[in-house]
Amino acid sequence: MSGQSADGVAVNAFPVARSEARLLVPALTFIALVVAAVASLGAPLITSVATSFHVSLGSAQWTLTVALLSGAVATPVLGRLGTGPHRRATILATLAVVVAGSVLTVLPLPFAWLLAGRAAQGVGLGLTALMMGVARDHLPEERGASVIALISVVSIIGAGVGYPLAALLAELGGVRAAYSLGLVVTAAALVTAWRSVPEAPEGRSPHVDVAGAVVLAAALLLVLFLAGERNLWSRHLAVAAVLAVVAVVLLGLWAVIELRSATPLVDVRAVRHPAVAGANLAMFVGGIGMYLLLTLVTRYAQTPHGAGYGFGLTTFVAGLVLVPFSVLGFVAGRLTPRVRTRIADPLLLAGGAIVVGGGFAMFAAARSDLAELFLAMGVLGFGVGCFSAAMPGVILAVTPRSETSSAMSFNYVVRSVGYSLGSALGGLILTAGTGPGQLFPDDSAYTTAALAGIGAMAITTLTSLALARRRPSETNP
Repeated sequence: MSGQSADGVAVNAFPVARSEARLLVPALTFIALVVAAVASLGAPLITSVATSFHVSLGSAQWTLTVALLSGAVATPVLGRLGTGPHRRATILATLAVVVAGSVLTVLPLPFAWLLAGRAAQGVGLGLTALMMGVARDHLPEERGASVIALISVVSIIGAGVGYPLAALLAELGGVRAAYSLGLVVTAAALVTAWRSVPEAPEGRSPHVDVAGAVVLAAALLLVLFLAGERNLWSRHLAVAAVLAVVAVVLLGLWAVIELRSATPLVDVRAVRHPAVAGANLAMFVGGIGMYLLLTLVTRYAQTPHGAGYGFGLTTFVAGLVLVPFSVLGFVAGRLTPRVRTRIADPLLLAGGAIVVGGGFAMFAAARSDLAELFLAMGVLGFGVGCFSAAMPGVILAVTPRSETSSAMSFNYVVRSVGYSLGSALGGLILTAGTGPGQLFPDDSAYTTAALAGIGAMAITTLTSLALARRRPSETNP
């Protein structure tokens, strides 16, 4: 079959046989779910890591942060490699790195080796865009769009899958037992990819913009570091400000390099297309809000009763709060492609943002009962699922087939930065609401954070509606 690029040039697709497609779809979905779940394993284990390795909670937090950092840096590089002829080799090599990292997290080695292992596991986050590229190249158009939407959803709800399982294993067998889960599933993902992922179509450029990759990596490291190190802003404001300026300069330099490169890491000209730029803006602001609510609910659930609110849940039980998030996110991801023929993708983005905003409103108004937290997380999951399933359609409608992995990898970098800023924003608001000498913030601080989230989702909704108002000829090739 053939499709049209944004330039109107025919692009050949290489669909696999129907029997192979039946194996390919679950394989792509499984790999995307595994890399997302494994990267999120650090979240429920921070306290256990601090205790087991005799390090501070701040140091233990890096078991999560370093995975997100390495994922954000690796994503655009893998996205460009995924557009070339060596996509299958790139996928297998990346999963091999993730498996090696998983081995390091299980072996009885010092804390520095655990961080190295978590960084290697985080590299797998860059595979999500490659899974989308495979689906678009080797599946019929309608089927491919549905699978891409599903991959987008499972890459988010994977956190809800990994969190309670890792927490349970940590309670039963310690940190190493929890990380052994990552080793098992990543090894299974590597075998799955080896058996199921086809070669990329011929005629793709194998070149990678090394200079652009290095500059973007440096800029992203600074941005995500500044988002995660809240104490730096409060104790060393001047240093933080200088680093922020350096990050902005590096991003500007990267854009110049990409515009001048014959084989850019990310096609900046395509990113400037109103539909793509608007979708990335919606993803950025929406990501801030989505991760903010996820952070608020899980932290609220574990706050002890002595604080005057909260439920004092164990890590495992708090992880179960994420089950409605994952289940309803998956349901929304399956339903959204079915209504795309009737409702435009930008309107689905707006609808998802409104639902997430509703989750914030519920959390702000009612959180005295545990059932209310489950309900808020379910609403969040459904909204995130709808939003995530619709996002690829907006971007890929104006993206050449050969640039699928690169375009979606940039979107995932934007999402990662948005998530990091959402987490930082939540921590900043709750810290501001913590009185002198107190361990926990006032209950009103959670309300303030929820209102900030409603504001973020309102901006996301308006951005999505602005996309929907554009004429179809302006948003589709």
